[in-house]
Amino acid sequence: MSHRLFVALRPPAHVREALLSVMSGIEGARWQTDNQLHLTLAFLGEVDRHGLEAAVQALATIVTPPTDLALAQFGTFDTSRPGRIGTLWIGVEEIRDPAANRRPARDAGPLSALAQSIRTSLRRANLTPDARNFTPHITLARFGSAGATREMLRPFLTHTPTPRARWQATDFHLVESTLGGEGAHYTPVASYALG
Repeated sequence: MSHRLFVALRPPAHVREALLSVMSGIEGARWQTDNQLHLTLAFLGEVDRHGLEAAVQALATIVTPPTDLALAQFGTFDTSRPGRIGTLWIGVEEIRDPAANRRPARDAGPLSALAQSIRTSLRRANLTPDARNFTPHITLARFGSAGATREMLRPFLTHTPTPRARWQATDFHLVESTLGGEGAHYTPVASYALG
């Protein structure tokens, strides 16, 4: 039996509620459900039972502090078809303490460091996480293979206020994705505390 896995942060209820409150108003959008709202740190894809066990053990070695996060601006990912949008998302940014020493520009901060540590640990366990650049975001809607035009999204992006919410990420999860008629359903397989 294979397992479709990814590693993610799950925003708390008040953040998910803020997101759900703005998720409407685009024709053809497949809006994410409360269960689907997450920030992907690494995507593994299909693994067998041994791969699942290796992932559970590898992630237990991660040691990194909690990080303060906030919702940022809306963004989109294009489809493979020019000029068509496949995904609407909202960015997530770290809240940096102005009183703390400034990190050099090359230091990406705890959230990117966490994603990199996770991917490194998975590779050491002979697993192959995705190689895409890490863009901290939470997917809000998908538009299928045909995608949406920028014109279709313009009213939403122009008139929808960006939800304002902050939280401290104190844990992350290994999650199994099960595809079904209503889209994917996500079930945490293992959870790991930060700190």
